[in-house]
Amino acid sequence: MSTPALPTFTDILRAQKTIRPYLPPTPLHHYPMLDSLLGAEVYVKHENYQPIGAFKVRGGVNFMAHMSTAERQRGVVTASTGNHGQSIAYAAQLFGVRAVIVAPEGANPVKVEAMRSYGAEVVFHGADFEASKRHCLTLQAEQGLRFLSSGDEPLLVAGVATHTLEIIEALPDVEVIIVPIGGGSGAAGACLAAKSINPAIQVITVQASGAPAAYLTWQARAWRTAEIHTFAGGLATGEPFMLPQQLLWQYLDDFVLVDDQALKVAVRLFLEKAKTLAEPAGAASLAAALQVRDKLQGKKVALILSGGNISPTELRQCLDTTT
Repeated sequence: MSTPALPTFTDILRAQKTIRPYLPPTPLHHYPMLDSLLGAEVYVKHENYQPIGAFKVRGGVNFMAHMSTAERQRGVVTASTGNHGQSIAYAAQLFGVRAVIVAPEGANPVKVEAMRSYGAEVVFHGADFEASKRHCLTLQAEQGLRFLSSGDEPLLVAGVATHTLEIIEALPDVEVIIVPIGGGSGAAGACLAAKSINPAIQVITVQASGAPAAYLTWQARAWRTAEIHTFAGGLATGEPFMLPQQLLWQYLDDFVLVDDQALKVAVRLFLEKAKTLAEPAGAASLAAALQVRDKLQGKKVALILSGGNISPTELRQCLDTTT
């Protein structure tokens, strides 16, 4: 399957106009306790305040808004560990589209319940995201649904990139933006938006060391896969999406890997220092900032808290961590 054309900065501006009637800008808050922790001036972009508790809803609304009547009548099928599925379920409900979400066995129950609450049909298939993604193609063929890639879709990338547009509108002199990466739409969108406005803004992305497919692909500038050994569902992708990777190759300044222990600590620190709830993937931006804090000294830093959909079990694990 060929990779679609890359989105442009104009596409991001168009997406902002498209989603604004449905999604107001999320807050960008400054936290002095995080300043002390990192030795920088730290702001948090609260994508955990979105209606679905995650940034991906921006892309879902942008995509559904651009579907033709015929495509809406077909319905869509997509694979998700949770947040992308919630995004598509939420947006499909807004626009009256049938949505089938294929999720791995054992997917986060909080996210599954949310997908169903928005009217999506949830199908469990496979042990991980990659198996779920393959099953989508079967359902596409059997039911005539429109397959929607969670990464290789320009409208999704342009939609989620609006989070970075909002950061720069609120904080024009931001120097560093740190964004988590699973499939790559959010990180690629952050790169495209930031570098189009001000090439001097540093964009750093972060992935779980237990699922480093995107990192290996970025490093090699070629397709690489990796096994998945992380509890962070939003970072648990075993194969790269090549459309976002092309933007990362062009614009990304640095790529950080963090282990599950660092993610647990970051969830707890967001709760303690910023009084906000982050899921492990959403807390990855803070985990990365802690790891590269020497490079952040004295700078204005925006952490994209990409989602807050954490299960009670995951939260207990994070609160019980000792370091």
